[in-house]
Amino acid sequence: MRTSSVYILLFLINFCFVNLLKAQSETSESINMLLQQRPDSALSVLRKKYNTALDKNDRVSEGLALQQMGNVCYNQGHYSQAMEFYLHADSIYTELNKPELLAGNLGEMGVLYYYNKQLNKARLTYNKALTIYNQTGNLKGQAQILGNIGHSYEKRQQYDSAFYYQHLALKRYTQAGFKQGAAKIYENLGSIYEDLAKYDSAYVSFSQSLQLYKEEHNEIGSIEVINNLGDILRKTGKYPESIAQTRIALRLAEKTGNMYQVASACRDLGRTYDLMHQMDSAYRYAELSRKYSLDLYSQDGVKQTTFLQVLYDINKKSDEIARLNNIRKVNRITGVAVAVVIVLIIILGVVIFSRQRFKLRVQENQARQKAAEHEVVKLELKNQQLEESTLKQQLDIKSRELSTHTLNLIKNNQFLEHLRSTLQAMVKEEKRDQKKQMQQLISEINESFNHEQHWKEFTVAFEQVHQEFFDSLKQFSTQLTSTDMRLIALLKMNLDSSDIATLLGISTDSLRVSRYRLRKKLNIAQGDNLTAFVQKL
Repeated sequence: MRTSSVYILLFLINFCFVNLLKAQSETSESINMLLQQRPDSALSVLRKKYNTALDKNDRVSEGLALQQMGNVCYNQGHYSQAMEFYLHADSIYTELNKPELLAGNLGEMGVLYYYNKQLNKARLTYNKALTIYNQTGNLKGQAQILGNIGHSYEKRQQYDSAFYYQHLALKRYTQAGFKQGAAKIYENLGSIYEDLAKYDSAYVSFSQSLQLYKEEHNEIGSIEVINNLGDILRKTGKYPESIAQTRIALRLAEKTGNMYQVASACRDLGRTYDLMHQMDSAYRYAELSRKYSLDLYSQDGVKQTTFLQVLYDINKKSDEIARLNNIRKVNRITGVAVAVVIVLIIILGVVIFSRQRFKLRVQENQARQKAAEHEVVKLELKNQQLEESTLKQQLDIKSRELSTHTLNLIKNNQFLEHLRSTLQAMVKEEKRDQKKQMQQLISEINESFNHEQHWKEFTVAFEQVHQEFFDSLKQFSTQLTSTDMRLIALLKMNLDSSDIATLLGISTDSLRVSRYRLRKKLNIAQGDNLTAFVQKL
């Protein structure tokens, strides 16, 4: 009978595991022996490799260590823990964009899904891995995935599909020149033929597999195939030949210390001797097989217990590391937060100090600006005072000029009045020869009393001293004549009535009449003083 699929799977996992370790460690052989004899020690070694990779921030080695730990856990039947390691490795390979490593890890995840009877997930995972290997042109990777797919069809007894994918895998391994892989595919084809009871084809396939294993000096693979050849010979009634092949497998198993194969070979020898009716030998080998199986079972129990303890310690350490990492993260975050707060406080202090300095600078600038404005105001005030002083001086000058003009007018009119009086007296004399001449002279003098040029000069000087006086006066009446304006201007100068009458060239009685008319035009109430009214304007 064909060797159990569990042993086939053990070889496959062991083969992949050893290859991965060879790529990463100089002590691959010792770790391989640990995998077979002490899986707990292998897991510890891999955990140390993982921690070292973490310390060195070597993400690739970290992912490989996780993947290999997943293989060890899978080989020991701890599927959930194996899947956890695989998924962690998957996330690392995806993050690093390592398609080859990602595809290899997906292939192993597919095997795990398959033996957990999650066939749809297994096929989807295989397809993802195969797509990546097709893109990278990795023939060995393609062949391995195709072989796994064919094996899954074989277990579901879909032999046509199983043959199809196994032949595709064999073609890829042949193209790649990888004899180990081709030997495994021939072994798979022999198993399919054996299931179909095509023992001749099965024998040929197993023989081809054995030849390739021998060429590669793979004793573990050879043991399995030799056992399979013994099964085929036994099933075809060739008992002596079967015993010969099985004994070869037994010796190789004992040599390599592979107790699983020793127990299997003893069991097959017992069956063959039983078919040959050699009951003593059959019983002897059956008992040996039972003994070895019990020893293996006992050893497996111890290994499982030890392995579980190591796995528990690793998980405990992982939890402790995670807790310490969290504490470190919290401390780091706290430290960063404190540093940020300190920096913010410093920045705030600098900002406040800068704002205070800026405020003081602004206040100083404002003080200087106010001082400058004060100086400007002082200068403007001085200028205004100078202007006022100048204007006052000019006003005094104009007042003196106005007074001078007025005095000149008065003196001129007084002289003219005196001259007119003298001439009138001469006219009254009876001297007929002078009368006409004197009369003409008086007319000329009368004309000179109202000469406009003197009054224009007087008006200009008056307006320079009393600006806008006449405009204000017009608000009280619009019927004022030029004679009225002259009278008001003389009243503003606060002249005596006699001087006013002299300047206007009229008598004091005529002046009273003019003052009366002016009061009416200005609408001055009876009893109010005309001169006082004019002085207020």
